[in-house]
Amino acid sequence: METGDHIPEIRLKDQRGEDFQLQQLIGKPAVIYFYPKNFTPGCTKEACNFRDSYQDFQDLGAEVVGISSDSESSHQKFAGKLNLPFILLSDSDKKARKSFGVKSSLLGMLPGRETFVFDGEGKLLHRFNSMNAQRHMPEALAVLKKDRR
Repeated sequence: METGDHIPEIRLKDQRGEDFQLQQLIGKPAVIYFYPKNFTPGCTKEACNFRDSYQDFQDLGAEVVGISSDSESSHQKFAGKLNLPFILLSDSDKKARKSFGVKSSLLGMLPGRETFVFDGEGKLLHRFNSMNAQRHMPEALAVLKKDRR
């Protein structure tokens, strides 16, 4: 996925087991972040960073969505334990990962950590790849603030 590409037509299950189509996000800015696994230290830190700044994203009219290959029930427990206000999607067959071009890291042993920022028309503004979980939220927020100007 390259800058200017549109949100792909993908349907995944959310943490409540309900269908969620990524194109539902069109109409407002969106941050879609891929992470390796629920309840791991880095992924917990990343989710909490997005949670703690969620109101900043909302103030910019943006929605945040996290995606991993964990099951809907694992997402439900993760979201409940951390009090996450945003949507978590289960990508068990990795179709979203493939569509977005998210590569594995650590010699292919760990699913990649990558964040995508879209404008209100569903066009990709920015793509950010780093295994450093703490860098994703501030990077996404900075891109949305800059785009708003």
